[in-house]
Amino acid sequence: MSDRNRETEMRASILSQVLEPAAADRLGRIRLVKASRAEDVENRLIALARSGQLRGPVSETQLKDILNALSEQQQETEKVTVQRRKGGWDEDDLDDLMGES
Repeated sequence: MSDRNRETEMRASILSQVLEPAAADRLGRIRLVKASRAEDVENRLIALARSGQLRGPVSETQLKDILNALSEQQQETEKVTVQRRKGGWDEDDLDDLMGES
């Protein structure tokens, strides 16, 4: 068995222990639409499970909360700032364009 298969089985085992059936079903549907989003959620769930922060199986509602938190976090990192330079064209720029020295 390869390391990748072993890791996949381990992840599946952890997720089956920490997710209620409805939450597991929702995560499966998310995977069909956007695999990267599902993987982010799985990583978060596994980290919470390993650190002992989960108190029982995760419900569908709790899974939605995790999804929302990840979405907000991703939006924060994807913000783009556009800086516009003040000023604009001056006479030297126009002379350069016209070929004058």
